[in-house]
Amino acid sequence: MTSWTRPGRALAAFTLLPALFAATGCGSSAGSDDGDITVMTWAPSGTGAFDRGGVTALADLIGRDVNSKGGVDGHHLKVLTCNEHNTVDGGTACVRQAVAQKAVAVIGSYSLNSDALLPGLESAKIPYLGGYGLTSAEFSSPLSYPVAGGTPTLVIGNGRQLVAAGCRTIALVRPDSPAGDSLTGYLAGALKPENSKVVDVRVGEASPDYATAARKALGDDRAGNCVSDALEPQQSSRFLDALHQLNPRHTQLGAVIGSVPQAVLGQGGADGVLNNAYVTGWYPPASSHAWDALRSTIGGNQVDLSDLAVQTTWVAYQVFLTAADRLNAAGKPLTTQNLRDLLESGDTLNTGGVTPPLSWSEMLPNAETPRLVNTWVTYQQVKSGQLTEQQSGYLDMRWAFTGGKPAQ
Repeated sequence: MTSWTRPGRALAAFTLLPALFAATGCGSSAGSDDGDITVMTWAPSGTGAFDRGGVTALADLIGRDVNSKGGVDGHHLKVLTCNEHNTVDGGTACVRQAVAQKAVAVIGSYSLNSDALLPGLESAKIPYLGGYGLTSAEFSSPLSYPVAGGTPTLVIGNGRQLVAAGCRTIALVRPDSPAGDSLTGYLAGALKPENSKVVDVRVGEASPDYATAARKALGDDRAGNCVSDALEPQQSSRFLDALHQLNPRHTQLGAVIGSVPQAVLGQGGADGVLNNAYVTGWYPPASSHAWDALRSTIGGNQVDLSDLAVQTTWVAYQVFLTAADRLNAAGKPLTTQNLRDLLESGDTLNTGGVTPPLSWSEMLPNAETPRLVNTWVTYQQVKSGQLTEQQSGYLDMRWAFTGGKPAQ
């Protein structure tokens, strides 16, 4: 299996923000002479369970940090933040603002409505860089540049992680939805080299029966049986409670990182329901030194570094700032077209050691997710209520999307 190891601590903690964009006084590289460089980040706020206020708060902090160090090639970075209210209408208003303000990119962001919003960005030729990846359009739109691998990559990775731990049968607990249906196929493909078995456990969004799902997932509770939890956090919390009541003795628990409820993670410590669970992530654990630059940018502000949407927005801004520096070095203005050309040029862009270098020149030969380029995952494990690194570095799951075999 192909792997990539993060650079050492000094490089991993290195931030792209302080030095790359100091004023040069050598002409303009922005879209207009001596004007601001405008970007947007959107996320819902004031909506309840789907709030991601940390996403827009981080975007503001990044903008302040960049501008305190000279801006982007001497130009002020104007970061627009927009509350998309977890509605299509709210998101559409954000798109209109991005277009009206001549944003060169929408960066990071979190929305369940991206399928409806991306056509507006496409019409304006505005790239959507590093969206969280909740909708199919984020992995198929020609203007989308995702920095994470979405749920399919995590499910494949968790299957491989559990196989390596000795699992021969894996019960995939997933939403009863079209998106959930596709996850079963991805997992089956990942387990094919070992002929491991998949048990499909569907959990409905309306009136879910967690007790029945837990019993089916547990099966006969023998050694070699495993569970991979791919539910959203609220459903996952209820499912894990139902599973815990069955008192499993031999079944190994696994999960994809977006399913791990923070409230459950810390409960019980070494005796918690998630203790020793194998968890597959897009990035290193929040405790990793790879996040030191993000930690420094957040400072004492109320932004949850462990929030995956916050982490993904950070990665997206790192890519944007690296691309801006690359364009400046080439003497090209930072425009939507030049930014897109660079992202698709084949040049790899560094994220400060949080992911392997990224490029969008080689699309995934997959009809559902052609824009998915970051197929790398991390292997983590819950120990005493904390996510820890189970295996160092990153492992590439691209082979599972293309019908290949894992590298040995």
